[in-house]
Amino acid sequence: MNQSLLQKIRSYDAPQKLKQANLYPYFRVIESEQDTEVTIDGKTVLMFGSNSYLGLTNHPKLKEAAQQAVLKYGTGCAGSRFLNGTLKIHIELEEALADYLRKEAVLLYSTGFQANLGAIAPLAGRNDYIFIDELVHASIIDGTRLSFGKVVKYRHNDMQSLEQQLRRAEGDGARIIVMDGIFSMEGDIADLPGIVALARRYDATVIVDDAHAIGVIGREGIGTGDHFGLHDQVDLIVGTFSKSLASLGGFVASSHDMINYLKHNSRALIFSASMTPAAAASALAALDIIRSEPERMENLWQNTYFAMDLLRSAGFELGKTESPILPIYIRDDLKTFQFAHKMAEDGVFVNPVVSPAVRSTDSLIRFSLMATHTFAQIEQAVEIMYRNARALEIFEPIGQVS
Repeated sequence: MNQSLLQKIRSYDAPQKLKQANLYPYFRVIESEQDTEVTIDGKTVLMFGSNSYLGLTNHPKLKEAAQQAVLKYGTGCAGSRFLNGTLKIHIELEEALADYLRKEAVLLYSTGFQANLGAIAPLAGRNDYIFIDELVHASIIDGTRLSFGKVVKYRHNDMQSLEQQLRRAEGDGARIIVMDGIFSMEGDIADLPGIVALARRYDATVIVDDAHAIGVIGREGIGTGDHFGLHDQVDLIVGTFSKSLASLGGFVASSHDMINYLKHNSRALIFSASMTPAAAASALAALDIIRSEPERMENLWQNTYFAMDLLRSAGFELGKTESPILPIYIRDDLKTFQFAHKMAEDGVFVNPVVSPAVRSTDSLIRFSLMATHTFAQIEQAVEIMYRNARALEIFEPIGQVS
């Protein structure tokens, strides 16, 4: 191996230092189903670190659908959609999603990450511009890196900053604006009305990554565009099955012409194996439940508002979140790790988010709600958080949990 590369690898010791300090929070092994309670090291732990917003990951209809798909199609597709890997169940899921999302057509990818790579990279040429919110998901950033377009960041949800960048773009190349619908760490929602207004003014294409918005906002949970009454103004919706839809895979929803173009130009699709039959079947079953059980989304929001009120009353800082993603700002990397470790010891699973994922001054605990949480579980978790926050002197409490 090259010596400089070997030295780089050997000198990377951040995980080892956290392990030595007994603060390493990653790759925790879960021994049970992903639910509001999970088993870790034989111990029951409250789960507040999951993206299963509607609580469908262990639903019996999804399990049955996955089992039946394996019996019919086997365990894998042994190839890409482009060649030998298109199954009838893929087409069924694409058609069902297109109907649900009120778009002309849908194209499936094997992961949500690849859906962003596959949607963004083929669209921008050397004379084109891609404008991205500075806090977009890593998959969007990597999608822009694979394109030939000029990539320009604008300040988070700042329409004045976006317009300045649009105005500076020279030439008559395409302009593409990409953002998260719900931002995965901060929990706030993109200013889609402002973005759409600027897109009209500067003749730009709008791509919304609705990974955390599907099943959460909009009529029937169809996402950010519908949430603002601007669904038809979103040119491409990118999404994933790994959150509300309780499976694995991703998709792009758009016009027939756009999907036709991506089918034959998206390298992330053409050169990747298809999503498995079980994953497609479970996503299809989850979609049916979302549409037939609207009370799940209602429960999710009841839990969200209940948790928000408790946390803010206790003195926690939640920023500008507008979603079931509740960022509890610690604003210190070490204390964030310490807090997450104490929570795990006390039986609550939460996710620490530190630099470089966010600025060290914005380090936070990501606390996320599920439709299937009970108020009692939420109260218990907040009480434990309050106690640990005081012990670690994370803030000067302004209230108490009642």
